[in-house]
Amino acid sequence: MLKITDVSKTYGNNKVKAVDGIKLEVASKQILGFIGPNGAGKTTTMKMITGVLAPDAGTITINGHDIATDPIAAKQSFGYVPDSPDMFLRLKGMEYLNFMGDMYGVSAEQRRDKIASMGEIFEMTGALNGRIQSYSHGMRQKIVIMGALLHDPAVWILDEPLTGLDPRSSFQLKEMMRRHADAGNCVLFSTHMLEVAEKLCDKIALINKGRIVFDGELDNLKMQYNRLSLEDIFMEVTANA
Repeated sequence: MLKITDVSKTYGNNKVKAVDGIKLEVASKQILGFIGPNGAGKTTTMKMITGVLAPDAGTITINGHDIATDPIAAKQSFGYVPDSPDMFLRLKGMEYLNFMGDMYGVSAEQRRDKIASMGEIFEMTGALNGRIQSYSHGMRQKIVIMGALLHDPAVWILDEPLTGLDPRSSFQLKEMMRRHADAGNCVLFSTHMLEVAEKLCDKIALINKGRIVFDGELDNLKMQYNRLSLEDIFMEVTANA
């Protein structure tokens, strides 16, 4: 459902590659945990997947649609939660959700039902008439998640989605991710919470210095490292890379 082939991105006059020829694939019914140290290239990769940044080389397809040559169809296929929820701060929560609904052509009935359902799940119903700038960080994270999922996209692309969430909302989102994948869809999410990745993900992609140093099932990774925890493997791989 999501395929990245030989994608690279270079920043600045010194031509340092933030992302260096990576290949990555997330299939139907999979949750892929995208992990790596700060500055490894995770957010740059996700911004290229979503069309926020253009890659210098390589191709990215989402549900068979090339993000470069067929961007509208590709973007209709995914929901994206960026690494910062500080956006559209002057809008009220409901205004933001209606804006997202208008962007994706969500019908009034579907919009109403979806907002009511997610508002209850994330305990946001009473806050939707307040301005986003008055929200706490966690509430801003919730409203961005709600906006990203409003049109029921097949592919979820979530950049540190659990940051700032209270334990209940974090649990609910993880349950939603699992159900979404099990229904035949896919999820790509980056996280620094390695214990969450270890419990939730079907696959792990470990990126360091712009290169994928492991991509596969967690059990296969553990077999290579004498059944160490993901945290211990992460420390060893990134130290040696």
